[in-house]
Amino acid sequence: MWKSDVDINQVVELRVKPNVYFGFGAINKMEDIAKDMKSKGIDKILVVSGRNAYKSSGAWDVIEKALKNNGIEYTNYAEVTPNPTADAVDAAAKQGKDFGAKAVMGIGGGSPIDAAKSVAIMLANEGVTARDIYEFKFTPEKAVPIVAVNLTHGTGTETNRFAVVTIPETQYKPAIAYDCIYPSYSIDDPALMMNLSPEQTIYVSIDAVNHSVEAATSKVASPLSISTAKECIELVAKYLPIINKDPNNKEARYFLLYASILGGVSFDNGLLHFTHALEHPLSGVKPKLSHGLGLAMILPAVIKYIYAAKAKTLATLFHSVVPELKGTPDEAEYAAKKIEEWLFSVGITKKLKDEGFSEADIDKLVDLTFETPSLSGLISIAPVEGSKEVVKAIFTESLNAYNK
Repeated sequence: MWKSDVDINQVVELRVKPNVYFGFGAINKMEDIAKDMKSKGIDKILVVSGRNAYKSSGAWDVIEKALKNNGIEYTNYAEVTPNPTADAVDAAAKQGKDFGAKAVMGIGGGSPIDAAKSVAIMLANEGVTARDIYEFKFTPEKAVPIVAVNLTHGTGTETNRFAVVTIPETQYKPAIAYDCIYPSYSIDDPALMMNLSPEQTIYVSIDAVNHSVEAATSKVASPLSISTAKECIELVAKYLPIINKDPNNKEARYFLLYASILGGVSFDNGLLHFTHALEHPLSGVKPKLSHGLGLAMILPAVIKYIYAAKAKTLATLFHSVVPELKGTPDEAEYAAKKIEEWLFSVGITKKLKDEGFSEADIDKLVDLTFETPSLSGLISIAPVEGSKEVVKAIFTESLNAYNK
């Protein structure tokens, strides 16, 4: 059904860049990665992580051994928090420069890996700060090699050229996309994700769904971004309920991680639009808000407002969730309500008011959406006009559930 939404006369760019080691036991590829890095003259590396997950997941035991076996010295910046700040990135970069690091390894979810990508730019470009990068005062063409060891099945950042960092004083949360920050080596091992909390399991899985929805419906969507998006959502719809009941189900972890990889490839090709552009102000204002939860709370309203423009594609993407959709524009409100119903069924029952937002916040959120560097660019490739009125309506309708 989605194929009729594709303009065959539009020339698109198909990206399939990083090599990703995927599967149970993939972390053991660190020995080969360390050996390859050493052969290229990399004898010092900066490790960027949060405080706990890099160890509690079991990843660090294998990584440290591989680095030591191959004579690679390391220093660890272990202070990355969710929604990492420009200040944290600057501090990590200083530690790496002082140590003489020739490469950067990010261990964790999107936050540590995005921070590592940012640091990699700074290590290769003297005098550049995180604010220079994220306020678009500097356009990088080079970065030191990046190793991405992913610990969640939602980010997709280990597969692509994107990174996000918050500038706290402005509450801006811009996104960057540069070829120089594709990881040189990536590891996706579902064994490292077996201990994800039930809440995080849900949130990161829905992050992958949002990557897919946006990448499949943007103005630059391609057959590759749509087909990978479709498979991603089908896998999440099948395996998220299983993992909710049985967190130790290895098959479910494997396919949720594969879904995340597909989502990452999808948005590397089709890019993102409304949902991510509008979520960044939410977690810019409330840094403790989980990115995946923020996305989930506004997804139904986004679906409502873009459905008429991409009805066939959206009906295809969500066939496993709402099989009765026919792909006609008049289904927009019904589709939004049914997708919200599905989100509630898998454990996301909060809306913006539940997270402390109110009608009084809407105008500020709209302003941040259009003021934050890069976000207006995402909105410009949405399948419908990204006016302030549409953005305000999406925020407003996301305060409360459609299904009251």
